[in-house]
Amino acid sequence: MQIRSAFAAVSAACLMTTSAAVAGPEAEVLHWWTSGGEAKSVAVLQKEFADNGGTWTDMPVAGGGGDAAMTALRARVLSGNAPTAVQLKGPAIQEWYEEGVLADISAVAEAEGWADVLPASIAGHMKCEGTWCAAPVNVHRVDWIWANADVLAANGIALPTTWDEFNAAADKLMAAGITPLAHGGQAWQDATVFEAVALGVLGADGFHKAFVELDKDTLTSDAMIATFDQMRKMRGYVDANFPGRDWNLATAMVMNGEAAFQIMGDWAKGEFMAAGKVPGKDFLCISTPGEGYLYNVDSFAMFDVKGDDKAAGQALLAKLIVGKNFQKVFNLNKGSIPARTDVALDEFDSCAHLSSEDMAASNAGGSLLPSYAHGMALRGAQSGAITDVVTAHFNSDMSSADAVKMLAEAVANSM
Repeated sequence: MQIRSAFAAVSAACLMTTSAAVAGPEAEVLHWWTSGGEAKSVAVLQKEFADNGGTWTDMPVAGGGGDAAMTALRARVLSGNAPTAVQLKGPAIQEWYEEGVLADISAVAEAEGWADVLPASIAGHMKCEGTWCAAPVNVHRVDWIWANADVLAANGIALPTTWDEFNAAADKLMAAGITPLAHGGQAWQDATVFEAVALGVLGADGFHKAFVELDKDTLTSDAMIATFDQMRKMRGYVDANFPGRDWNLATAMVMNGEAAFQIMGDWAKGEFMAAGKVPGKDFLCISTPGEGYLYNVDSFAMFDVKGDDKAAGQALLAKLIVGKNFQKVFNLNKGSIPARTDVALDEFDSCAHLSSEDMAASNAGGSLLPSYAHGMALRGAQSGAITDVVTAHFNSDMSSADAVKMLAEAVANSM
């Protein structure tokens, strides 16, 4: 795809320090950061954009998984009125690029030296046939257990390091009349728990074969049956009112001591922090049982729009997103860690330090893996097919063997 001459010119102008910079950059930004910690985080970018002379038009679409936002985006693109910048990630970026609707922001990326400060695996998601088409905001770890420290202490429970330990803790909590697992009955939340369980049961290699390579033998293996067996146990550990609950309300259950655990990405930590809770004191964090690290990278793709003011907005927005200041301040609010490797973590909490250390170790050991549940590993048709089976199993009496059979068939039909 050719770089639009107007965009390239404006991009260069925005990065110059002379008075020749183009005035009045504008950006209409579509995103789904609407909960407390998320809204606080995106407000940081809005302020920095405004402080640099930009005019921001906010287009938030509620829904933690982003499905509603993608529906809204599709309607805008089809009407020929795409937003300036859109929260997108993983293969979805490539899908929109293939439709010919993304802008090339290579001028910004090269001027700012992104290739030198971003991990190669993260940078790979931001490129479209070698050109830069998106800007990474952060790195979220998905496979976390969050826990209420007081509830665990009062019941003599340690953070579980195996699924057997988790089950034993959950059984003890149920006997004490406490909901073990805070969960919201939404498809993406079911998938989040499922992939965390799968990583622990299948191992890093098995996870990659199943949810990146879509290997049939792994999808139909005894280990996959064991994964669904554990999911059946997880279904018994949630409260009766879980259907339709938003993820942040499940996080609030842990905060308030209504539930002991939540399995959720570290955006949940942003909720704890926004409520003034202290890690290690009020809440605890540990990776879900098993080795490996499931990542979810928030990013913004820039859509092909008309007008130098909007092109200038894209250039300014891209520069700020990957800038050191925003990477630090945003991630302190969001609960994630910077995508840049050269941002000091001195001000970050113990959970963020653990995330950074585990990511480095997993990267070195070959177990740093893209989350399927959060759109990093697979395209929509394949990930949707898997999640449909996961949700069907979670909300019925379907046997694990039947679920595995259905899983293999659904994946095959989605190809």
